[in-house]
Amino acid sequence: MDSSPPSWLTTRSAGVLAHVSSLPGDHGIGDLGAGARRFVDFLAAAGVRHWQICPLGPTGYGDSPYQLFSANAGNPYFIDLGELAAAGLLHHDELAPLRELSASGIDYGKLYELFWPILAKAHDRFVATGRDCLLDGDATLTEFAQRHTGWLEPYAEFMALKTHFGGYPWTLWPAPYRQWTPELRAGFSESVRRDTARHTFYQYIFFAQWHRLRHYAAERGVGIIGDVPIFVALDSADTWQNRAVFRLDPHGLPLAVAGVPPDYFSALGQLWGNPLYNWDYLARTGYSWWIARLRAAFELYDIVRLDHFRGFDTYWEIPAGAPDARSGRWLKGPGLPFFQAVRTALPQARIIAEDLGYIGPEVVALRRAAGLPGMRVLQFAYGHDANSVNLPHFYPQESVAYTGTHDNITTRGWLESLPEPYAARVEDYFQLQGSRSAWPMIRALLATPSRLAVVPMQDLLDLPASATLNRPGTTDGNWQWRFTTAELDRLSPARTAKLRHWIELYERTGDRAFRDYSEPIVP
Repeated sequence: MDSSPPSWLTTRSAGVLAHVSSLPGDHGIGDLGAGARRFVDFLAAAGVRHWQICPLGPTGYGDSPYQLFSANAGNPYFIDLGELAAAGLLHHDELAPLRELSASGIDYGKLYELFWPILAKAHDRFVATGRDCLLDGDATLTEFAQRHTGWLEPYAEFMALKTHFGGYPWTLWPAPYRQWTPELRAGFSESVRRDTARHTFYQYIFFAQWHRLRHYAAERGVGIIGDVPIFVALDSADTWQNRAVFRLDPHGLPLAVAGVPPDYFSALGQLWGNPLYNWDYLARTGYSWWIARLRAAFELYDIVRLDHFRGFDTYWEIPAGAPDARSGRWLKGPGLPFFQAVRTALPQARIIAEDLGYIGPEVVALRRAAGLPGMRVLQFAYGHDANSVNLPHFYPQESVAYTGTHDNITTRGWLESLPEPYAARVEDYFQLQGSRSAWPMIRALLATPSRLAVVPMQDLLDLPASATLNRPGTTDGNWQWRFTTAELDRLSPARTAKLRHWIELYERTGDRAFRDYSEPIVP
């Protein structure tokens, strides 16, 4: 690999960041149904070429898509239950309690209580029909299970056993069940076997609906940017199935955990608690576990954002049991050999490096050697760094620019809370003329040299700080924001036309190959 820009980032284009949970929908949370298709229609009408989402997996305690029960599975909450009703697997009156939930937020407690019994009914009725396929054109359930058996069987069994053992993490299960083996299922009770079949069915429905939605988007010129967290949750099928991949003691407990030191987001740092990788073992096995994980991700997405990229250079090791992240230390990660192995196995992989935060020259050198574009965030240009790398006029062409990410306050909220002297400097730089609207910032973002510019949906809707999706370092009130169909309608047609005009004005249609202006222009 060399330091030249990746071949796929050769045009200027625009994207919108909106997690699936935030989409409009009738059943308490965004899903893969009509609201998602309506959103894709909006993107296509505005000339937006990319839809960026957070990880799609099944969430656990805290509801964070960065703490998942599986790195490969989809979140059953995102299943379009209306499609199951149309197929005769659910009755409309059974969905009434979910329709009564808020359309502008997510009550995860109520969703947990109501959703799973309804989805179980759909599975039981599917079994009763004797069918093996939901819709014509879909793969059969048998074909799906065979294709994904490597991760699907352990995941479905993990979820079934989790229910059987009262929801406790696998590290607290009886000793015979603390490590997955293919022979484990021989001792399952009838209820565990039934729940295993249910979770297999849920994944079948999720993947069928996701691939139909992705095809719908592709037909309209919209690609999907997915997100792969660097770490997995301790209480996950991944650690349960692959204990040698992680630094765990004989009981499965982590020897040390992941996080980051004190930074822009938290004075105590962030104690994520994820188990750390046994990079020596991974190197000896040719990074096969990671390559399989990324290969599965590219079956779902067109482009992958690799979260916490700096952890591949150096990662923050926190002693197990520490109260916060301050007592950690930096250790060397796998470095360039990891990315060379990925490029050999997946030569067409299109990856964005999430290289935010305080990083040194070694991380920059690794990103460039791996041939990956990094990220820039407008909000970080003021009060975040001392060297102004996040000022828009310094953005490198081989980068992806954002007004903010899922971890930032909304741009309107940011503008309304800026202290002096930053407020005056932002006012002057962006020529806000007293406005606190996000839209002047969106225009400035689209004008940057970065080849890809991504705007969170909250900023397109010009929403205040209360619409922030996640506040790092906090545990309450996150991942709950949603927008409604009515809010989406308010963007049309005038603001949709304005966005499309700006995309065309700044040549972000994705149609024209990028010209390398470092080369002489021959008349």
